[in-house]
Amino acid sequence: MAGGESSHAVRSTALLKDEVDIVIPTIRSLDFLEGWRPFFQPYHLIIIQDGDPSRTISVPDGFDYEFYNRNDINRILGPKASCISFKDSSCRSFGFLISKKKYIFTIDDDCFVAKDPSGKEINALEQHIKNLLSPSTPFFFNTLYDPYREGADFVRGYPFSLREGVQTAVSHGLWLNIPDYDAPTQLVKPRERNTRYVDAVLTIPKGTLFPMCGMNLAFNRELIGPAIYFGLMGDGQPISRYDDMWAGWCVKVVCDHLGLGVKTGLPYLWHSKASNPFENLKKEYKGLFWQEELIPFFQSTTFPKECTTARECYIELSKQVRARLVKLDPYFNKLADAMVTWIEAWDEYNPTGEVGSAAADVSGGPAKGK
Repeated sequence: MAGGESSHAVRSTALLKDEVDIVIPTIRSLDFLEGWRPFFQPYHLIIIQDGDPSRTISVPDGFDYEFYNRNDINRILGPKASCISFKDSSCRSFGFLISKKKYIFTIDDDCFVAKDPSGKEINALEQHIKNLLSPSTPFFFNTLYDPYREGADFVRGYPFSLREGVQTAVSHGLWLNIPDYDAPTQLVKPRERNTRYVDAVLTIPKGTLFPMCGMNLAFNRELIGPAIYFGLMGDGQPISRYDDMWAGWCVKVVCDHLGLGVKTGLPYLWHSKASNPFENLKKEYKGLFWQEELIPFFQSTTFPKECTTARECYIELSKQVRARLVKLDPYFNKLADAMVTWIEAWDEYNPTGEVGSAAADVSGGPAKGK
């Protein structure tokens, strides 16, 4: 549907409050939620405490939430808890796993409400929902970016046969203030800040990979939930800070195969805390070398036509990781094992493959609040 919003996007976002979970990994008290209260309070939060489970994490009053620490994850998943990373933001994958909602929005605890150039506070969650409810155009680039936004349309020469678009699986938001840089770039640009607000959303073309940042991200769990696993990183592993990169590369090749869309651009949030570049370099060191091999791996990844779901694609992808990447480092054997365990856990907690279905019990432990 050209001109203005698509018919899929006319639903009021308020109606989606029972279809969205907000997943937050954290190591600190969640005072940052106060700034988000006007936007997050109607929604359900799944909070995953990383690090020492005996440490007390405070959550502001008035939020509807579930709270899980490492002890909860081990109790609930048993041996399958091995696929959930420890001391790394990829612990958020547990929230993706146990959610029963159609959509997930995940945000880091050092991210705050940003303002647009007019000074208006940005409702990041609302914009993500708009992105997910409108189609994507991965097969042909529109030079006016997202043709489904109000005031935009398809430009001259855009094939009419492609103007219906495809379902959007991922909405990738951006950040003002502290850029999402790797350690070497942080070291040479310690004072750089992102002040550019670009009022645009675009579909990432089919066949093009991108560096996905997990601090401002939303996705359709029904469409690609099994494929958006943040990997085995952090404590006991040779690499950290590549969890969202890994998930992004995996989900993009799966979306390309399944004919689904990935959008990036709006919404912005305010990223307030620059992590230590020297510590980051220790965590990223192997990844900085490995990524030069990983990108060609994903660029050459194909799936058999029999793979028609995200789950089937991810199982196939785990086989290719084992067959083609173990020569790079034995770690990829562990990662392939974790990918398989992740799917086994997904099957256990989503037994019919449908969001909202009856699933394995997670009761008897997590703190809840309202």
